[in-house]
Amino acid sequence: MPATHFASSSDLPLWAVIVALALSAASFLLLLVELRRRERGGMAIALTGVASLLLLLVAVLRPVRIAARESVVGARVVVLSDMSRSMALKDGSDSRAKSREAAVDALLRGAKGARIVPLDFGDGAPTLRTPSKDGAPPSLAPRSDLASALRAMGHAADERPDAVIVVSDGRLDDPPENASTESLRALGDALGVPIHTVATTKNAPADASVRRVATAGAAVAHVPLPLRVDVGCDGGLPCDELTVTAKELRDDGPPALLATGLAHVKDGVATIDLTVTLERAGTRIVEIAIGGVSGDVIPENDRRLVPIDVARERVRVLHVAGRPTNDVRALRQWLKSDASVDVVAFFILRTPTDNTNASQDDLALIPFPVDELFSEHLPSFDAVVLQDFDAQPYGLERHLPALANYVRTGGGLVMVGGPNSFVAGGYAGTPLADVLPVSLDGSPGATAADTAPFVPTWTEAGHEAPLLGPLRSVVDEELPPMPGANVLGDPRGNAVTLWAHPRLKTRSGAPMPVLAVADVGNGRSIALGVDGGWLLQFSEMGARTGGRGHGALWDGLLGWLMRDPRFEPAQIEMTRCFADAPSTMHVRTTPSGTRTADVALEISRIDGAMTKVAIERKSVALGTTLDVDLPALPAGAFSASLRVGSGPTTRRDFACEAGGDEWADSRPDAARLRALADATKGSFRFASDDVTSIPLPKPTVVSAERHVVPVAPSWLWSLLAALTVGLHWYARRRGGLS
Repeated sequence: MPATHFASSSDLPLWAVIVALALSAASFLLLLVELRRRERGGMAIALTGVASLLLLLVAVLRPVRIAARESVVGARVVVLSDMSRSMALKDGSDSRAKSREAAVDALLRGAKGARIVPLDFGDGAPTLRTPSKDGAPPSLAPRSDLASALRAMGHAADERPDAVIVVSDGRLDDPPENASTESLRALGDALGVPIHTVATTKNAPADASVRRVATAGAAVAHVPLPLRVDVGCDGGLPCDELTVTAKELRDDGPPALLATGLAHVKDGVATIDLTVTLERAGTRIVEIAIGGVSGDVIPENDRRLVPIDVARERVRVLHVAGRPTNDVRALRQWLKSDASVDVVAFFILRTPTDNTNASQDDLALIPFPVDELFSEHLPSFDAVVLQDFDAQPYGLERHLPALANYVRTGGGLVMVGGPNSFVAGGYAGTPLADVLPVSLDGSPGATAADTAPFVPTWTEAGHEAPLLGPLRSVVDEELPPMPGANVLGDPRGNAVTLWAHPRLKTRSGAPMPVLAVADVGNGRSIALGVDGGWLLQFSEMGARTGGRGHGALWDGLLGWLMRDPRFEPAQIEMTRCFADAPSTMHVRTTPSGTRTADVALEISRIDGAMTKVAIERKSVALGTTLDVDLPALPAGAFSASLRVGSGPTTRRDFACEAGGDEWADSRPDAARLRALADATKGSFRFASDDVTSIPLPKPTVVSAERHVVPVAPSWLWSLLAALTVGLHWYARRRGGLS
């Protein structure tokens, strides 16, 4: 039914109503004063005076009767629930998420006269609350960015809220800890409403953790890198001193200890500076860990897995050649001409058994320092080039296991053909043969070389491989005749043949590789089974191309060996990975002549403690970005190996942590929530309190149908007012008042 009430005329402004009421009150007070001076007739004076004042006031206000159909609309109150991973931490026997859900449910049930809109916030704009099957939404957001959520609400086209209630543990990424009152007030000003806060947790857990790891500057191979590590200890744990270690996680053996130190904890925090040196470029996973503390209830944050992208200041190459041939001189000249390459080159002109017929004082040519190079200085080189070099006469044979291990742990190896290379150089059956891209047949009677001239043919992978892109742009896949080739076997493992011999076959019947590349452990190796690469520069074809083919070939080979992104078939980017939660890997394929190709991705744990995960995508358009959904992985360091079509592989190392930054500091921060509420004129509660006592805005009355009718005509009110004023004047005169 319509509701009825009375009001003043709608054409009167509010200030006029106030003035009329004030004048009426003043007139009544004057009437009371004058009644004391009357001589008689006090009752008549009072009655007529009051009647005249009321009728004059009514004549001014002109009351109307309003009949309307009205509805009450509750205030829109947004409840922002913190969905970051820190809410999964325990608060006693239950999780913080359970306290959050209890507080939100109490607000939904007990907020009378308000429209509660439950939203979740984490990283970016808030989203509508979506409970899981068991009724409690998961806490999986990688961040708790309250500031971004509030700003997004301010820019949204939706109805503005009348109040905001934030339910969180207070461990927010933004606003940060110790934020100023002005910055907190600005968050409320963005919406123009009070922000009420509810803290889910009161007490800090008994926890020691690695809270933060920061690097000073960029990481460069072979250059010491300072690390600053913040550790914390709270909840009553006895940890005055904590041992901090830094280790590089490797797939070729146990973690390598890089640095260790002792952190002295004061007031629950400590900072320690460590210096680490990473010998190989690329993405390296460094584990920063503290020693186990008795009573620690969150052991998952005792270590952090930090991916560090290691660059090279200069590529340091060891070039060892058996004799100064045209091919050797051309390669050495190119290495010396590249300012980004620091080359150490040796031409072997004498063996230890050579009779020089001269004393050592008069001898200009020193023996090859094989022991010094391959035992002391080998780790300092980014790549080793063995060109037409026989290992046996120079004492390199005993260092081949170390050289093979050097490749597996991240080094680069190129073996270039010639009369003293591959099988002819005695490498068949040695540990070094195990890291070459091709097999070597060292059986008695096996042919080591074929001296017939030939022109290498491009394989399908060679046509598409980005590492040969610079050469293709110069020669358009034309190659000069080569003066023979070393006999090489079938490709090994994941090796890829880029050039093949047009006539010779391997034991399997496949075309014999002439140029092959392979990933070996953390490193890479290349087999170039000819010593005629110099003809790309000095030949009839070289003359037509300005001699640029030789440099283009080696630019691609060395660049691929050093994992230069220009020569990779794809680039891999990993989103934040958390243990036991799905994640996404972004793959950007390199455009090539082929429009589509199959993509094969293999995920393996660096320590080998997991079955490999294989994912394939068919007919992927090259030159595009592909999002690959990964299954839930356990905590640890992983390697992603990607192959596009039949080409070489691309590798990317990444890490998955139990809680990441959200678990690094497990202390709740109710003080930050209280400060936010105070700065925005809101109220603060703990989840264990009565959250329904938070003062919410009053509901709004909305009229759907409205009828306004004057109580009486205006002239009637004026006439009655005039009559009562006249009667009052008469009564005053009779009472002796002027």
